[in-house]
Amino acid sequence: MAIHKVEASPEMIIRLNQNPHATRETREKVLEVAIGREVRAHRKQKGITVAELSMQTDLSIGMLSKIENGNTSPSLTTLQTLSNALSVPLTSFFRQFEERREAVHTKAGEGMEIEREGTRAGHQYNLLGHIGSNSSGVIVEPYLITLTEKSDTFEAFQHPGIETIYMLEGEVEYRHGGETFVLKPGDTLFFDADAPHGPEKLIKLPAKYLSVISYPQNS
Repeated sequence: MAIHKVEASPEMIIRLNQNPHATRETREKVLEVAIGREVRAHRKQKGITVAELSMQTDLSIGMLSKIENGNTSPSLTTLQTLSNALSVPLTSFFRQFEERREAVHTKAGEGMEIEREGTRAGHQYNLLGHIGSNSSGVIVEPYLITLTEKSDTFEAFQHPGIETIYMLEGEVEYRHGGETFVLKPGDTLFFDADAPHGPEKLIKLPAKYLSVISYPQNS
């Protein structure tokens, strides 16, 4: 897979599908909204309309709409009626509300130093955080990598996923597949990690860069 340099110009406008600064309404953290979303999701999964669910449960269309939109707090009796009609466990309505959201804060100098398979002498890998199973289906591992005068070079790292390198200090010639890239402070390299890759020449030491690897949970 070839990698091409991207040079910004005043005319270049990149439109993203996601807004990195998007916020959610405070009410979305409320139990009622979480329940409503699950009710709607199960109803749609069954392929039935609000009117059809209303007939099956003897709940009015207006009441069902309020429940699905998180505008009312349904009683346990109502939830039990819905769970029977939708053939799902009562606890399934609380799944999103109870789902754990993790954040990992690693202070300077406190990253876990690890030995990665294939790591050569003098390559220091500090894992800055790790979140395993989560609703996104993706695992992300950020590393702080330091190369010193003692570091050996290699160009044969291969692993599943996508990797992003951000150069912090020093200068290296980094290989990806059949191409090489000179990385200086502030440079970024984004690539398919399934191809052979790694620092081939250590031009200016010590060299330090962030490496962020993402891959599916089931890989």
